Order: sequence, then C-alpha cells, then structure tokens
Amino acid sequence: MLKGKTALVTGSTSGIGLGVARALAAQGASLMLNGFGEASAIEALRAGLERDFGVTVHYNGADLSKPDGAGGLVRDAEARLGRLDILVNNAGIQHVAPVEEFPLERWDAVIALNLTAVFQGIRAALPGMKTRGWGRIVNIASVHGLVASVNKAAYVAAKHGVLGLTKVVALETAEIDVTCNAICPGWVLTPLVQAQIDARAVREGVSIEQAGRDLLSEKQPSKSFTTPEQLGALAVFLCSPAAANMTGASLTADGGWTAQ
Repeated sequence: MLKGKTALVTGSTSGIGLGVARALAAQGASLMLNGFGEASAIEALRAGLERDFGVTVHYNGADLSKPDGAGGLVRDAEARLGRLDILVNNAGIQHVAPVEEFPLERWDAVIALNLTAVFQGIRAALPGMKTRGWGRIVNIASVHGLVASVNKAAYVAAKHGVLGLTKVVALETAEIDVTCNAICPGWVLTPLVQAQIDARAVREGVSIEQAGRDLLSEKQPSKSFTTPEQLGALAVFLCSPAAANMTGASLTADGGWTAQ
C-alpha cells in the first residue's frame, strides 16, 4: 500500500518507533531510522529491515533535543530518500517527580524532545509535503495528552501540547491531501515503561512481574499492554486511503484507560 512512499520515524531503534517503522516497511515504504543505541546493533537492525522488506533504509542518529536536531534530520531524510512523504514523531523521554521537586533542567529536556522537536520536525517537513500535495504526519502522543497522572508534569504538559499542535497543523493543511493525526497509547511495554516498572519494583520491594501487573491495574482496565505492532498497524491505517479525510484526530489505544 505504501510502495514508493518514504517515511521518517523518530526514536525508531526500539519500542513503539521500531514497531511503526517495521509496519511501514512491510507496506513498502522506504525508511529513515533515528534513535540511540550501540552502532553495530543499529546497523544490524537497518540491514535487517532492508533485507526483510526489500526497501531502502537509512539511519541518522540526530539528537532531537538540540536546537535544530529535528529540522536537520528531516532535511537529511529528504536528501537521502529523495523526498519525505510520512513523518512519524515518536521520540520521547520521561522524568517523574512532584511539581515542587521537578528539576528545571529535566523539565526543559522533556519539553525539548517531546514537544519542541515535534514542532521542528513538522515545520521542516510541511513545505515539501505541500509542494507535492501529499503527506501524512503521525504524532505518537499518549493518554497523557488527554488525562493527567501525578508526578509527570513535564510529560503531561508536552503531550497535551502535541495534541494541540496536531489540531493546528490539521487545520492549516485541511484543503490539501496532507493529514496530521495523533495516536494516544496507554501502557506499552517499551524500554521507557520498563524502566518505570523496574523502579517501582525496587521502591515497593516486589518482583518486576508484580510491579508490571500493579501498574496496569491502576489505569488500564484491559490489564494488558498495548503492543508496538498494534500501534504500527494503526499508523499504517492513518497513511492509507481509508484515512484520507481523517485529520486532527487523537486516537486512543489504551485498553479503556480514558473511558473511565
């Protein structure tokens, strides 16, 4: 379905981003990967995607928390892929602390990567999409773009901002075939979430398995994690003809979290 299209997925060397990248490649899209990790492992991942799906795959390790990190990444993707049809903003970090104890440098870091980099990437990608008359922007937000949790001030603020940005971009591109939508996952067992589970297990003196079950039970009625593969399939749908008139939407994949 996406044969001949090109895609950039930020934070795609693991977790949700990798699930989305695999799903897009499986539909024929050439890729620009981005993220951190050990160089040989990333090269094996890149080469494996090329081999498994018969598409061109590049990698750029740009630090999106830097002032022009996202813009430079988009320009490199356009140069190496020939153009950029699909932008998936997925990269993110987390820090947990009460508001009055939240370090200012961690606030700045979370906002820089989780919100400012999303804006910068879209800002850089839109001119080419508008010129060609086709583009798909998928922002990986969170249920925390819709509801809040304690001790996550920066993350919740950033994700609410991503949903607002998604709506603005959708309105500004409403009359051309460029869409901008957000996916709002609940708990997904990514390295970011695993770190929270590990910390909880230590803090409460329970097993990692029990900490994971407790985490799910507090928020997610399904009591099961959403998978990167499910989110990849949802991203593919948003790039499909079936979603051509869907823009500005915030789609939950949260096991009933926000239905409560």
